[in-house]
Parts: sequence; structure tokens; C-alpha cells
Amino acid sequence: MAQFFEIHPDNPQRRLIQQAVSIIDAGGLVIYPTDSSYALGCHIGDKTAMERIQRIRRTDSKHHFTLVCSDLSEIGTYAKVSNSDYRLMKNLTPGPYTFLLKATSVVPRRLMNPKRKTIGVRVPANSIVHDLLLELGQPIMSSTLIPPGATEAMDDAFEIRELYEHEVDLVIDGGFCGVDPTTVISLIDEFPEIRRHGRGDVSFLE
Repeated sequence: MAQFFEIHPDNPQRRLIQQAVSIIDAGGLVIYPTDSSYALGCHIGDKTAMERIQRIRRTDSKHHFTLVCSDLSEIGTYAKVSNSDYRLMKNLTPGPYTFLLKATSVVPRRLMNPKRKTIGVRVPANSIVHDLLLELGQPIMSSTLIPPGATEAMDDAFEIRELYEHEVDLVIDGGFCGVDPTTVISLIDEFPEIRRHGRGDVSFLE
């Protein structure tokens, strides 16, 4: 049975943040709010938790996991960022964007796209996520919470709890955060390419 924390979206309670990070550090799988939708998250090095996400989402080995990072400097540890990539991301972060980049050797191979060796990275504009990341001291391995067969993410934490309370270890209620996934921008090749239209505006790239 999953624990259920109601955390204030603007002023997260430190005690609950610390408890949530303890669950992640212990190998737990959490559902948490972001600036675009609710997401599944776990420790970057936890293979078992990653496999639980794959079962819940029913994804295959080609699925791009996302490393949710605290800032741009942390992204540079896990992804190869050119000067032009950095300028673009600086203008769009924090925000509802996921960037696909070549992964560095720090990233476990199981998290990369098997052919292109890429990883998704992002910096959300969300106080709960920000505090979780500061307490954790490293990225959260993440995937948008979209139920199999659905086209939108879920936005009601109580409904999420009812559906997933036997499949995850913690549900964080941070209020309504939307049902749109992030906009995905590939920075793998020479020019930015929009892979998915989501909440983030990309009219300047089109």
C-alpha cells in the first residue's frame, strides 16, 4: 500500500520532502507532480524500480527515460551539451521541456536509447520537484504518468492513489498540475527537432 503525502505546491514541507527522498533512496517508486503533469520517479541507479515503471507504462526498450535535474549544470554531468544547446536550454529552463541529448558515460546503459545512446533531460519549474532534487542530490529517473491506452496524463492525486496504490510506494499530492506532457526537443543532430508537442511553446522553432 502506497503512502500518500499532501505537499504544499509553493511551500513544500521539509519533513515530508525528507521522507519522500528516504523512500526514493531505499529503492521506492514514487508518483510526483511536475510543471506539466504527474510523473513516475525513482533513483537513477535502481534497475528494479525502472522495471516497475516499464510495467506500469507498458513501454519497450526503446522508451526514452528522462533524468529530471535541478539545473543546467547538473544536466552537463549526464548529457553532452554543446554551446548552442546550452543557450537554447538556458532560455527554456526551468520549464515544461524535455531535451534529447547524447548521454555521457555516467548514465547507466539501460537508461539510454539502445541505438543512439541518448537520454532525455529536463529541469521542471515546480517547487516540490526542486526541493526533492536538492535533498536527493542527484537527478530523478522519470517517466510521465500516462496510463496504458490513454492519451493524457492523470491530474487528480486521489484518483492516482486509487489506481496505483498497490504498484508504487508513494503518491505525492501537489495539487493540479495539468495533463499535458512536456514538449520534447531533440538536440541530437545539428538542428533542434521537435519530437513531441506538449505544454512548452515551440513556435520560435517552427
